[in-house]
Amino acid sequence: MSQIKVAIADDHQIFRKGVILSLRSYPNLKFVQEAENGDELLAGLPESQPDVILMDLRMPGKDGIETTKIISKQYPNIHVLVLTMYEDERFVTHLMENGANGYLLKSSDPAEIKKAILEVYTKGYYLNNFVNRILLKKSHTKLKAIPSLNSEIQINEKEKQVIRLLCMEYTAQEIAKEMEISPRTVEAIKDRLMERFGVKNSVGLVFFAMKNSLID
Repeated sequence: MSQIKVAIADDHQIFRKGVILSLRSYPNLKFVQEAENGDELLAGLPESQPDVILMDLRMPGKDGIETTKIISKQYPNIHVLVLTMYEDERFVTHLMENGANGYLLKSSDPAEIKKAILEVYTKGYYLNNFVNRILLKKSHTKLKAIPSLNSEIQINEKEKQVIRLLCMEYTAQEIAKEMEISPRTVEAIKDRLMERFGVKNSVGLVFFAMKNSLID
């Protein structure tokens, strides 16, 4: 695997340096930018061009929430991995519905951070146990709601299978092999579903599918 270019945005220099130092043993990761807030991060992106950004939420100036939304619109090929102390599920749902590709707590060990970086780079999203618990809770809450025929969401069997395999963390290439279709067709189905559901990436699609019980 070629080197994955990583940026980190956090207003605590000691924490930034600690993360970089803790991941130094992984030769396939290369840190290309440090920033203490969203403004500084955005200003440096044209030059640093990272593949993955480790994003704190509370920062002076532009915070991580606003910055993630901007990046998802202006730099759709850059993956944002939230790295924060906030365990509130409202942050998780809001960020992952608005462009984040994964959500980690700052208590995560370096091995998990490294794994998350690799997965958002190769698969487009990272779902750990913390996020999965929130997804399941949201899905359960949705199931308790009174059904409405007017709001029913219709998807065909091929779309359902793509979503199901995405939830199983299959890559586009793996989905194509499983379904015996081309990777380009898989991407076209994903793009169509994301546009229809108003989400910005694969993790948003998985999130939407689970919340709305689109798969068995």
